[in-house]
Amino acid sequence: MSSIKDRQRAAARARLEKEMAERASAARKRRQRQAIIGSALAVVVIAGAAWWIVAALGNDDDKSTDTAAAPPAGTVACTWIPEDGSSGAKVKDAGTPPPNVPNVGKATMTMNTNLGVITAEVDQSKAPCTAGAFTHLASKQFWDNTKCHRLTTEGIKVLQCGDPTATGKGWRKSDGSGGPSFRYAEENLPVNAKPAYPKGTIAMAKTSAPSSTGSQFFIVYEDTDLPPDYTVLGTITKGLDIVEGVAKAGSDNSNGQGDGHPKKEITIDSLTMAAA
Repeated sequence: MSSIKDRQRAAARARLEKEMAERASAARKRRQRQAIIGSALAVVVIAGAAWWIVAALGNDDDKSTDTAAAPPAGTVACTWIPEDGSSGAKVKDAGTPPPNVPNVGKATMTMNTNLGVITAEVDQSKAPCTAGAFTHLASKQFWDNTKCHRLTTEGIKVLQCGDPTATGKGWRKSDGSGGPSFRYAEENLPVNAKPAYPKGTIAMAKTSAPSSTGSQFFIVYEDTDLPPDYTVLGTITKGLDIVEGVAKAGSDNSNGQGDGHPKKEITIDSLTMAAA
């Protein structure tokens, strides 16, 4: 009898141990699954956080880059190179134009001279930095009471103005090297145009060096073929006959035959720029 009970107790104990083992195994597997799922979730969370940080930093960088690089709509950034006179130029300090200037629309340049009014249309979309420089210098009365210092009548048919040293009784001693305290790159060059500088063009004078445009300009009174190295600023709309009259009177040939100071003096009493 005792033997039967012992066998029954042993069988019950075996079943219990098996159940406990099965439960322990199930619990172990459950913990393993939870650990795997938890690790996966942690990886997803960490990866998501990393992506968000990178994206946020990237967006900030993009915004800062865009803000630094992109000028406001309707404007363009210009580079103004300081001119201290070490190149031999005679510098008249007029400050520096703003870093961004309009590159849309047109402006009207008006020169009130001792011989009458000369006007020109300036396309700011084609020569924005030059137009911006003119607007700035005009606001400083840079050209007021200056004389057009050079006239060429042989081959090149232009009247050159814009040297701030060409003033007063000694203006004929001007060597044409006067300019502002900055210079800038050439633009709107008439490449492949024939003639490159037709009658009525107003263009910028420069030296043989690149980015040497300043304040001096020339008015073309007859079609002229020059190398397309000089910025085209605009077109004379009124007063070209005044320039033709100066040309007809001739030059003093101080620079050679057909090249010198105009015999008929022309003075820019004031020069202004205004939106067209």
